[in-house]
Amino acid sequence: MTPESILVDSNVFIDLMKRGMDPIRHLLEQYDSSDLVTCGVVKAEVLRGIKSVKARETLNGFFNVMRFADLNSVAWDEVWNLAWQLDRQGRVLPLTDLAIAICALRSGAWVMTSAAHFDEIPQLQVIRPEF
Repeated sequence: MTPESILVDSNVFIDLMKRGMDPIRHLLEQYDSSDLVTCGVVKAEVLRGIKSVKARETLNGFFNVMRFADLNSVAWDEVWNLAWQLDRQGRVLPLTDLAIAICALRSGAWVMTSAAHFDEIPQLQVIRPEF
């Protein structure tokens, strides 16, 4: 099954930059910008670590053309409920990643990530990045 849209996790952006690769170029070689989704958690995680003002502005511009999955109060209720359910099963995942997962589920997107714990989230489709 092929994803129609992909929410790119912050670890993908960070891994690409650590490898000296341009994450924008890399992602646009594989996907149309209209296929890519982001959320506030990913945007904040990525942009907070960028030292160069120019690079930060460039990446911010890229985030701004991606489809944005927002978390309203109902979505945050879904985040804590998912956290509660998984915690009771002994699967304690980072809250930020649960928020990313809810953004993806609500927008019908798959999550592109190298973090294995996303596989623990029911109904979430996960795709691994190609470097």
